[in-house]
Amino acid sequence: MVAVPLSVEWSLLGFLRQRPMHGYEIARRLANPEGIGLVWRLKQSHVYALLAKLETQQYIAYTTQAEGARPPRKVYYVTEQGTEAFLAWLRRPVTHAREMRLEFLAKLYFASLEEPSVVTQLLEAQRAAIRQWLAEQHAQAAPLRETRPYEWLVHQFRIGQMEAMLAWLDSCTGVLLARHEKQA
Repeated sequence: MVAVPLSVEWSLLGFLRQRPMHGYEIARRLANPEGIGLVWRLKQSHVYALLAKLETQQYIAYTTQAEGARPPRKVYYVTEQGTEAFLAWLRRPVTHAREMRLEFLAKLYFASLEEPSVVTQLLEAQRAAIRQWLAEQHAQAAPLRETRPYEWLVHQFRIGQMEAMLAWLDSCTGVLLARHEKQA
């Protein structure tokens, strides 16, 4: 059984779907403070370790590129298997609220580079998941208010976070779909 990549590994696949790149270029793209660099900070050595893992999983492969007198460098590209896995990951909502901060933001970044329907599908799937989480929190909180006020307050905090997430997803829809319309 192949291990499921971490969200940062999916991001490497996302960059390689755009075009083949060498490890140093991927590390630079990950560090871009105007993009995915807002989500992660990775050392270049970690990027190479993740590339090796993705290669073992057959999600990426490489060709070598001559560099004059320097040793040839590996230029990585995503395989068909890697592309299929990446697109499946991209369309799936995250399964826990705590994953919104890193994994969902990575998904949103790469979805925004795709056609508008990919963004729409991701946002709608995530809204549905959050609505389910919200219903579960309300059901768990309801009987606690009078008998266990601290637990009720914890649930109210989570409810507030989820309501804020839904409002933020509405903002995402407006901003990202308007951006696609301007580009069309």
